[in-house]
Formats: sequence, structure tokens, C-alpha cells
Amino acid sequence: MVNIGIIGCGHWGPNHIRIFSHLPNSKVLMCADLDENRLQSLKKTFLNIEITTQYQDILKNPQIDAVCIASPTDLHYQMAKEALECGKHVLCEKPLALKAGECLELQKLAEQKKKILMVGHVFLFNSGITWLKNYIESGEMGKIYYAYATRTNLGPFRYDVNAMWDLAPHDISIFNYLFNSMPINVSARGQKSLDTSQEDLAFATMEYPEKIIAHVHVSWLDPKKVRQMTIVGEKKMVIWDDLDNVGPIKLYDKHVEKTSVFYETYGEFQLLSKEGSITIPKISPSEPLKNQGQYFVDCIEKNKQPDIADAQKGTDVVKTLQAIQDSMNQNGTCVGLS
Repeated sequence: MVNIGIIGCGHWGPNHIRIFSHLPNSKVLMCADLDENRLQSLKKTFLNIEITTQYQDILKNPQIDAVCIASPTDLHYQMAKEALECGKHVLCEKPLALKAGECLELQKLAEQKKKILMVGHVFLFNSGITWLKNYIESGEMGKIYYAYATRTNLGPFRYDVNAMWDLAPHDISIFNYLFNSMPINVSARGQKSLDTSQEDLAFATMEYPEKIIAHVHVSWLDPKKVRQMTIVGEKKMVIWDDLDNVGPIKLYDKHVEKTSVFYETYGEFQLLSKEGSITIPKISPSEPLKNQGQYFVDCIEKNKQPDIADAQKGTDVVKTLQAIQDSMNQNGTCVGLS
């Protein structure tokens, strides 16, 4: 049984408490938050959990094996560092930190302490994304031309990070996972439509190896909640809609062919679109957060470093976000990643 402590009980914290309390091989012993009322409310639901307003109480508890950090983004680095120094395994919500250097420091510290450090890129544990990964690797789509993702809604508004840092880690982590790489370069534009200190909408274009172009649109200022991704390949095209509970994946048998057309005096190529059927593969429903929690606990029990959402992949996402932010600050200048 892996004993867990939860740091931060705002939006995601209670979900982590629920998940780790219900898994067969984990148990939540403590949770921490600065809001005493929130803690008391959680205590009514989870009667056996110890509550505290000081997260250090969790780190000092010798019975706790691992911590899940669901605090505001600007606290991730410091809390993860303290937890690793105290000998705890760490699952930290995305992004791992606000600077790639801090991510690398945490990665090295986890290696020194021989502890698991995972990042909460929860969509890598989504059954639809897993299916899409396997389908791309099967070669059925042929060469991937481009991809684009839309992640919008009216709110919720944040004040610690902008819309890009809030929403885009999901899609960047998915693209990195699907294409087995971080981008080569990025260009982006953002806007503070509400005249706040943070950009509430942004557009980013990323170039991946093999000339794959990926685009991300994020916004807190849209009339409709959208969580979609489109992948266009040489032979097939796929749309993933996370909000479609019936058929999150739609496979389009569409492609473009180049055919020769000969005339009396010359020959030329003509592009012809080929349209086929639309297939909705059966995707077994499962809760991504539960899959992620189970994977984290299994890694701890097996003393096995994760190969999904590990610290290196978390660092790659932060490197990408930093480059995107640099581009936004320079009005869309292309920024390379090394």
C-alpha cells in the first residue's frame, strides 16, 4: 500500500484525493491547503484523512511515501524540490515548473534520491490519445502532414499564468507524445483582450521533425467549450473530440492523389481528392486521471521509472512553453529550440 499526501485542494486536489483513495494499492493519509474551510469540507467526505494548512507537515510525515502537488503553478518547483529532498515520490500537476532549468534541477534531484518524479500530463493516459498514438505508429495514416488543436472556453480565468501556460501544456504534451519529439521551432501571438496582466488567448505554431506543422489555439474568451485535435495524414485523417462521449475518435478515409493528365502537347499533374467512409472505432471508456494515478502508484511499487509523463517529457513541455512565450513577447518571431 502506497501512502499519499495531497498538497493543494482547490480545483484538482479533491479529484486526486478521490482517485488515490479508491485505488486498490494506495491510500491518502493527509491533505494540505491554506483554506481551512475547504479542508473541513473535505474532511466531511473523506473521514479518515488528516488535514493541515502547512504542507510541510505532509513532507515530515514518515508514513507518507509520495505526494501529489496540485498547488498554483508558481509553487510547483519549490514544493517538488522540498518533497524530493524529504525522500518522497512526486506527482506534480502540469507544468512541472515555470523554467526549464528548474525542471532539470528537479529531474537530477529525483535521480539522486532514486525517487519517481512524474508530471500530470493527464491526456497521455486518455484512451482516445492512446488509440491515436498506436494508429499513427501502425503507418495506416502514411506520412503526417500537419495537426491542429483547439482548447477554448469562457473562463475559468487565472491570474498566476496566462492562457497558453494554463491550457497548452495538454496539447503540447500530446503532440510531443504522438510525434516522439519536442518541436524544432515555434512562433506565437497572444492577446490581453480583457486588459489584465495575462494573455487570455493565444495561437502557437510549432514545427516538428519530418516537416510536421502543429498549431494550437487556446482561449479563456470563447463562447463554446472545445477540446478537439485533428491529425491530417497522407492516407487518412483523424479527429479526436474529448467532449464526445459516444465516439471521441472519427477516422476519415480521405486523402489527395497526384495523377498524370496528358494532352497532345504536354503532360501535367492534377491533384484529386479521394473521399471514403467515416469510421468511429470503439474506444473503451476509462477515466484518464485514474489511469494516471494507477500508473504512478505502480511505478512506485515496482521501483520503475515512468516512460509516460516522466520528468524529461515534463521538461520538454516547459522548454516549448518558454519558447512560445518568447515568441509572443516578440510579436510572433520564430524561436528555435535546442
